[in-house]
Amino acid sequence: MGGRPGHAHLHPGSGPHRRRGRPRPTPEGLVTAGSVRVDSWLWAIRVYKTRSAATTACRAGHVRVNGERAKAAQQVKPGDELRVRIAGFDRILVVREPIAKRVGAPQAALAVDDRTPPAPPRESIPAFAQRDRGAGRPTKRERREIDRLRGQ
Repeated sequence: MGGRPGHAHLHPGSGPHRRRGRPRPTPEGLVTAGSVRVDSWLWAIRVYKTRSAATTACRAGHVRVNGERAKAAQQVKPGDELRVRIAGFDRILVVREPIAKRVGAPQAALAVDDRTPPAPPRESIPAFAQRDRGAGRPTKRERREIDRLRGQ
């Protein structure tokens, strides 16, 4: 027989082709039949970068499901409307698919219907308040004039 102890031919099933760990989830395993936790769903569709950030947002009252404040463990199902406050703005999301695991961006986009209205256009600074490029730092007197023009 020969060979080193622990070599693949001495121990069947321990060779380099053996899969280790848990098997990869299949796309069918990602979609649950009924419902999923709201924090897990917000993380899975990439609203929040981490699940703990989604949980923290729920605890802070930034997440509402069908108009009611949501706890992190609350279940969401298809058709539920979520209002999520992020950076001072509300996003309105409707659940299409209750997915529990994080998926690629194209799949995540299919699981949500984003009904957030477009952001209002930002007011631009009037042209008279802009300085010429390369003019350097404004003097104290120029700074006061700029502040006066801006209404500060």
